Amino acid sequence: MPTRNLAKIFKPKKVAVIGASNRDESVGQRALRNLVAGGFAGEIYPVNANYSELEGYRCYPSLAEIDASGSPIDLAIICTPAASVPNVVRQCGEAGVLGVVILSAGFREVGSQGEQIEAEIRKTAKCFEGLRIIGPNSLGLMSPYHQLNASFAADVATRGRVAFISQSGALCASVLDWAAREGIGFSHFVSIGNMLDVGVADLIDYFAQDRWTDSIILYVESIPHARQFMSAARAFTRSKPIIVYKAGRFGASEKAAATHTGAMIGLDNAYEAALTRAGAVRVSELADLFDCAELLAGQEAPAGPRLAIVTNAGGPGVMATDALLQRNGTLAELSEASLEKLDRLLPAAWSHGNPIDVLSDADASRFGDAVAIALADKNVDGVLVVLSPQIWTQPLETADAVIKAANRSRKPVLTSWMGGVRVQAGIERFSQAGVPSYATPEKAVASFMYLVQYARNRSMLYETPRSVPIEFQIDREHLHAIFRERVAACDSDSNDYETLSELDSKSLLDAYGIPVCQSFPAADQAAALKIADQIGYPVVMKIHSPSIVHKTDVGGVALNLIDRNAAAKAYDQIMLQAKQKRPDARIEGVTVQRMVVAPWGRELFVGAKRGPVFGSVLMVGLGGTATELLWDRTFELPPLSERLARRMLESLRAWPLLGAYRGQAPVDLDRLIEVLMRISYLVADAPEIMEMDINPLLATPNEVLALDARIAFQREAVLHPPAPYSHLAICPYPTQFTRPMQLVDGTEVLMRAIQPEDEPMWCELISSCSPESIQMRFRYMFRSATHELASRYCFNDYDREIAIVAEIEQGGRKMLAGVGRLVADADHHEAEFAILVGDAWQGHGLGAALMDYCLQISRQMKWKRIVAEIAPQNRRMLEMFSKRGFILNRMIAADVVVAKKDL
Repeated sequence: MPTRNLAKIFKPKKVAVIGASNRDESVGQRALRNLVAGGFAGEIYPVNANYSELEGYRCYPSLAEIDASGSPIDLAIICTPAASVPNVVRQCGEAGVLGVVILSAGFREVGSQGEQIEAEIRKTAKCFEGLRIIGPNSLGLMSPYHQLNASFAADVATRGRVAFISQSGALCASVLDWAAREGIGFSHFVSIGNMLDVGVADLIDYFAQDRWTDSIILYVESIPHARQFMSAARAFTRSKPIIVYKAGRFGASEKAAATHTGAMIGLDNAYEAALTRAGAVRVSELADLFDCAELLAGQEAPAGPRLAIVTNAGGPGVMATDALLQRNGTLAELSEASLEKLDRLLPAAWSHGNPIDVLSDADASRFGDAVAIALADKNVDGVLVVLSPQIWTQPLETADAVIKAANRSRKPVLTSWMGGVRVQAGIERFSQAGVPSYATPEKAVASFMYLVQYARNRSMLYETPRSVPIEFQIDREHLHAIFRERVAACDSDSNDYETLSELDSKSLLDAYGIPVCQSFPAADQAAALKIADQIGYPVVMKIHSPSIVHKTDVGGVALNLIDRNAAAKAYDQIMLQAKQKRPDARIEGVTVQRMVVAPWGRELFVGAKRGPVFGSVLMVGLGGTATELLWDRTFELPPLSERLARRMLESLRAWPLLGAYRGQAPVDLDRLIEVLMRISYLVADAPEIMEMDINPLLATPNEVLALDARIAFQREAVLHPPAPYSHLAICPYPTQFTRPMQLVDGTEVLMRAIQPEDEPMWCELISSCSPESIQMRFRYMFRSATHELASRYCFNDYDREIAIVAEIEQGGRKMLAGVGRLVADADHHEAEFAILVGDAWQGHGLGAALMDYCLQISRQMKWKRIVAEIAPQNRRMLEMFSKRGFILNRMIAADVVVAKKDL
């Protein structure tokens, strides 16, 4: 129940401070004084049996003795010692309190005894439905627009548009002190403490509905409940930015890994992939948090990384350029038209390129005109204006000219007025106009690249991938049987992790349509030579041992064996070196496979690892023996779409090598993307997989082939399978909702969940509908389905929104005849239902079929209530709802009928 009853905490009318005190510097004293001093307009009830009055308010011996005029307390602020908190929480529940903030410390942060107290609190809270708790070990919270200071902080948050959420109470205190000095305000300020109940995802969902919140800043050390976080964050970042500082970037090394991937995918890599996929912006320095939040909330996202720099001094321009290139930005290449305009505007000695040096004698007009020309250039995504105070410089007037140019463009404009007293008036003018200004060009460039990062991450929530046909039937029972057979064959059950042989690993890949170079096991030299003769030379020979992960480290790989004699010598050498370097290893012989000779092939490394927070993470990098040396890799959460797979490849430094390069033909990129998607499906389907290496994955102009593979799996997941897809942070496409149906007239219809690739068909459906149909479905009119509108309806977070499309094929062409949409609230308690049937298919029973199927899915999702809004004139739809037991309410508004049904 993510947002349920959180209003009791953030917008209370009655607040009790339990453990209130007048003892100097006590938490109870500070919390009560902050509440009173903050101007809280509601009722305040101090609770402490040792006092009769505190801060001018009557003090009650217990919650039970408070006469709250017939309505319960909304929020209880608990300041009592840790050991007493479980009993206090019970008293809150019995008194009908639904909001609790526990400021007390002494819980799991101090050890096992504290953990036991937390467990007792959790058990107690479950007895009272709807009771929500922030903390324990929390500094508290502030809601400035509601004049609520429910904290023991020394400073007060003023009003602003940023919601701040922190796991560190100490950091909260520092941030408040810094914000007071800088004049930064907040919509909400929350120290979440140990997150016994209310967590980061709950607050993101709640602040998404808050009118005062334009952006969210997160300081996190860990993120429990990863799937809820991803779902909430992706919903929020569709319209507003989230900025994250993740502490603990370089944690202690994890235990020894079974594969290369296990060693290469760290916990921080998983966080990086997850935050990017969530559309959030991760900053590397605390100082960047608020600059970034203000910038992202107030500036248009740039279309790309191409920056134009306008300056009156060469040195700062070079500084900005260096900073831009260091952060993988792009120095915009000005168009010929822009260069001609600048030639006419500027003295002959100007730089004739980007950075645009308007020279030291530039007045305000010259600056402003140069900025306007740069903003109008189609090759420019943003402009940085750097002013260094010279004898002729007009800092204030130039600021006004830049502001005027910025207001005429939707592209971001950032400024750096370098200096002190002379430029201060210009900086203040920028602040008043909402144009971001920075002390140094490097700082401005860093902020611009955060804007670029936000734009890139957000675009992934809206991009329509190309359709890459991946159609294959998977025998999932056979997939899991391979793991079960391996567990049964194990010598002992002492080790929770086991490793599949190369043969079994390749068998799994082959089952998912991932091309493999087939290997054949040989227990002795004679068998190896016989296989090599049958395959045909040249061949590759590898050590066959479940104990040896890195074959090349023990001399266990021999390539390009051109004849029987070479193969015999290789066998002897492999066995000798393996026994010398790993005398403890169980060696089962060798494997033999054909030697793939591909002079135009590129070797990639593809891996996966299941981590403790975000579950399975995929990795793609430059492959071969230099994988760990070159360290060119990228990470993503499964499942992959075509666009996500492509982005992974594009983010590699080796990306240009995949195209035509120095006479080499480009690799089959479509095939490579399809293979990456298939690998992600394998990882999504198999929670047993802990680690996986495919190295190398050979990509050529004609094929993509896995030459070697190794998979480590978890015994426990084999013996006791977890819930489907529980090992993934993002809910995959719900194939379980795909079902063929037949309409009453015999028309074959495929009911299935919508997917991003459906955007063209969805737009075609919309265009085929009459204005009346559009009005009845969306309750407003639009001329055409834009990409932004279509992406909103075709990109679903399947954890909280499911649109079922009715796909019909006519004349060999697929089309959508209708859509039924279910959108659950953040609590997964109630779902809003809407339906659209194309004009050509109305009256064929399609609407009824969609409705019945969506109701069936709602029950499977365990939603408790379905709600729909129908136009009063839509009699056919009203009759359908009525027949299915919906209660129709016509009294809410004249232009809508609300239908509700409890499931």
